[in-house]
Amino acid sequence: MESLTVTFGIHPIQGNVQRTRNSFFCVSQKPRLDTDGKQQRKYPHNVDLPPVLPKNKKKPYPVPFRAIQRAARVDKKLAQMGIEKPLEPPKNGLLVPGLIPVAYQVLDAWKALIKGLAVLVNYVPVYGCRYCSEVHIALTGHEMKDCQGPGNGNRRGQHEWVRGTVNDVLIPIDSYHLYDPFGKRIKHEQRFDYDRIPAVVELCIQAGVDLPEYPSRRRFVPIRMIGKKVIDRGGFVGEPNRSTREQTALLELDTYGLNISPDPPPVPDSELRDLAERTLEAWETVRGGTAKLMKKYSVKACGYCSEVHVGPWGHNAKLCGSFKHQWRDGKHGWQDATLDEVLPPNFVWHVRDPSGPPLSFPLKSYYGKAPAVVELCMQAGAMIPDKYKPMMRLDIVIPDCEEAKLVA
Repeated sequence: MESLTVTFGIHPIQGNVQRTRNSFFCVSQKPRLDTDGKQQRKYPHNVDLPPVLPKNKKKPYPVPFRAIQRAARVDKKLAQMGIEKPLEPPKNGLLVPGLIPVAYQVLDAWKALIKGLAVLVNYVPVYGCRYCSEVHIALTGHEMKDCQGPGNGNRRGQHEWVRGTVNDVLIPIDSYHLYDPFGKRIKHEQRFDYDRIPAVVELCIQAGVDLPEYPSRRRFVPIRMIGKKVIDRGGFVGEPNRSTREQTALLELDTYGLNISPDPPPVPDSELRDLAERTLEAWETVRGGTAKLMKKYSVKACGYCSEVHVGPWGHNAKLCGSFKHQWRDGKHGWQDATLDEVLPPNFVWHVRDPSGPPLSFPLKSYYGKAPAVVELCMQAGAMIPDKYKPMMRLDIVIPDCEEAKLVA
């Protein structure tokens, strides 16, 4: 209850003929101070999901294009004057000591996230469409007629559901592992000479994590650049032999070797709930730590497809098959990557009652969405974080199909 302040007084009022005295009072309403000293963060009731970008256009730049042009003019002017480009770690090849613990924390959370999802998909049904990338987490698939896969006209947009895997929940985004990110670029003919590992793992390795199976060059002398040309990188160092690596090291870092058990053992609800809580916490740790690392370490993404490269500049492999790739000879259009490109949230429909009737297409506007990892953990018993509640539209009452027809 907000407090009211009432003030009384007497003020003389002058007229043309006579002077009178009238009483007045003033009421002011002041906001109530927070007695606890903590200001809670408020979230809106309902928010819309990020718009789906069209495939026939290039992705927008995460940094304003004017800022990119301004920085390029400054670098060009310094290069014309023969002045070296000022570089700060990690742009000069050196590590940032304050981010090394963050990298180890992200890698440990990434391992916990994969292990947790590998168990939860055995107890919470996950379905994927056979023809498109739609994913649904419930006992049965939904009835939304929005399939964009081949033959959708014959099926009238209906999805054909099959049992999903961990890769349907956590979309795999791989990147080339580089022993020296500031070395020579990967050519198209050399694309099979480099390992492909998850982009999050490669980012942690370049941020200071030491994995014997995937070594990385650590510099003690910064590189020197004039404009876009590297004038001193400490020489080229050959990459260690790949045949000496153990292929089993990737099993705990990747999701491709995880399969659904046809007959999983029974697990108590309390243990499944605790596992869902830990998995959701690991998901938040991975996203938060990756965002911190990306503020310092360079991560590039193609402006036309989903290719991601961790390093100061992209590779030269001609693997892009998206919009107008013939004009670019299959080369990628590199630009700064965003967090959702390295860790796609993979939004799915939020199901309030997983054992209830399937979601209906006429009531599409009443349903909310959530990241697939959050929806999976929520159905396993985890508490919903506050920042995901607005997009789930939990405060909207879902009407019946007949009642929805009466809504103006």
